[in-house]
Formats: sequence, C-alpha cells, structure tokens
Amino acid sequence: MSDRFALHVSLFYGAFFLYTGLSLPFMPAWLAAKGLDARAIGIVLAAPMVARIVVVPLSTRLADRLGMLRRALAAAALASVACFALVGLLSGFVAIFLGYALAATVLAPVLPLGDAYALRGLRGRMPRYGPVRLWGSVTFILANLGGGLLLARLGASNVIWAVTAALALTAGAALALPRSAPEAAVPADARDPQPSLWRSPAFVAVVVGASLIQASHAVLYGFATLLWSARGIGGTAIGALWALGVVAEVLLFALSGRLVGALGPIRMIALGGIGGAIRWSAMALDPPTAALPFLQCLHALSFAATHLGAMHFMAQAVPAGRGATAQGDFVAVQGLVFAGAMGLAGVLVSAYGGAAYGAMAGTAALGTLLAAAVFGWRRGTPGS
Repeated sequence: MSDRFALHVSLFYGAFFLYTGLSLPFMPAWLAAKGLDARAIGIVLAAPMVARIVVVPLSTRLADRLGMLRRALAAAALASVACFALVGLLSGFVAIFLGYALAATVLAPVLPLGDAYALRGLRGRMPRYGPVRLWGSVTFILANLGGGLLLARLGASNVIWAVTAALALTAGAALALPRSAPEAAVPADARDPQPSLWRSPAFVAVVVGASLIQASHAVLYGFATLLWSARGIGGTAIGALWALGVVAEVLLFALSGRLVGALGPIRMIALGGIGGAIRWSAMALDPPTAALPFLQCLHALSFAATHLGAMHFMAQAVPAGRGATAQGDFVAVQGLVFAGAMGLAGVLVSAYGGAAYGAMAGTAALGTLLAAAVFGWRRGTPGS
C-alpha cells in the first residue's frame, strides 16, 4: 500500500508542478497576447498571491473539520480546470481579471491540501517524502525547457490551453489518489476544540522562520534574470543557471531520507537558512560569473533543505487531523512574508542593484535564528 500511495502522490506532484512550470514563465506572455499592458498584467498576476493569503487558511480548516481532505483536494483541482478553461475564453482586462481571480481562488488550496494528504499518508515513513516530492521539481524543469518550444509552436495566445491541460492532469492525479491514506483521516472535533496551533511557540518559530528563509529568495526570483542580463550573460546561460538550481534541489530531495534522519527537521531549516545567508552574502559582493553555478547549487540548501525541514516538522509535531490547517496557515504566512520581501526587493534593486542581496542575507539569517530558538522549546522532542 505504501508503494502504491507514494506512486500516486508522486504523480500528483509531477502534474501540479508541470502546471506551475508552464504558468509562471508563460502566462504573462498570454496576457500580453490578449492586449494587456505591463500594469494590467501585474494586477492580474497578483490575484493568486491574495487568494493564497485569504482562501487557503479557510479552506484547509474546513477540510480538516469535515475530514474530507482527499475529496476537497479533488474538488479544488477539478474546479480549477473549469475556471482556467473559462479564462481562456475571456477578453478584456476586467473580464480576464475577474476570471483569473476566480481561477486563482479555487486553485489556491490544491498544493497545501496535497501536501497535507502526502504528510498524513507518509506519517511514520517520512524519509519517503523527499523522493516523492522531487518529481514535482523534475516536471517543473521539463515544463520550463519544453514551454519555450510550445510557445514557439502554438503561439502565446494558446498558452492558456497548455496550462489548462496540465491542470486536467493534476485533477486526474488527485482523483486517482487512494481513497484512504495509509493513516486514516482524523477530523477535528468541533465539540472538543484543540488549542490553536499559534499558541505553540515552536510552531510559530518554524512557520515564521522558514517563511523568512524562503522569502529571502525575493531578489533572485524577481530580478536575477535582469541583473544577470545587465552583466552581459546570455539567455542560454541564464536558463542554465536557473535549471542548475532546480537540479541541485532535486538531488537533495533524492538524498533527503538519511540527511533529515541524521539532522532532524529544525537543523534542516537552520541549514537552509545558513546556506541562504552565505548564498546571498556572496551574491551581494558581485561575484564573478564563474562563481554563479556554485552559488546556484546552494539552492539545495536555501530552498530544498528549508522546505524539507518544515514538512518533516509538520509531520512530527502537528496532529494528523490538523495537518491541512497547519499547511494552510504556513502557506498564508509565506505569502504575506514573501509579498513584503518582494516589495522591499524592488525598492532595493532600483536603488542599489545587486547589493540588494545583502538584505536577503539578513532575512535568511533572521529565519535561521528563529528556527534555532525552537531548541529552547522542543529539546528532546521529535521535532528537534
């Protein structure tokens, strides 16, 4: 059952990140092909960020309360297919904005519900999580590489249908998930409410600390391509640098079982933060181009180690019947912190260029300190 479960969850992650790998780089091209200018595109693409902050905590709490984790995941995935197909038929800024906002709202809970489902099913076998999750990173790379060819063949006006097809695969994978995870769902009992997760100092420190470390990628995600282009680095080399970071991430996921077992979740988060602080400090010093591949390999720490540590902490420290709630709150906090970091990054890059990475180093260091503080509250417990 465990092998079958891991296979189905791997297929789900692969399908969802195929969508992500197509949507992130190429949806702006579709919006431009529909006649939207840069300002309008920015407004439309902000809809998913708002949806994650507002909708995800509510929907994940409801899924836990009703004990309907798998069904909620499948329903959200199916609804997202219908909504993105609707978006493909729309024209004009107002109609596209409203349609995309609706699509973002129904899509927002899919990944946190999927993570909660995976963690519940892999509870007791968490070394399997990294090898399962890595398929999402693999298909993300494939979508990035293949999406450009698809764009050239189909044209920007048809990108939306490739995105919708990837979501249809996601919905199919969600529907194919085993009806009962290896560990049965435990709905939250409304008649005997449990204390809020936010009353746990360890939970707060992990969620906020990991969110800060992930948000320290803001300058990289938002402006690295522009900064590298300004240095004269060509488009092919830039694409290779991006791909190298994800390859490093995949390798860490593949090797994560023994590593997390040896270090524990909190040390993994701290390792990710230290890796981020080193990475961004070096980037702030305008390193030579030859050093960039090595710094990109630190994505295995700054992103992957942080993510793995947070997921393992959730699996060990959060009751099974509240896993979706924890994931929803984590996603909402990450969205808030990342939005703030991205706004700050824009201001700093405009004023200081690549030196803005220095602020990201400080952000990663702060997240590391918060994660390290958990040892004071959880010494000797599984989440340490």
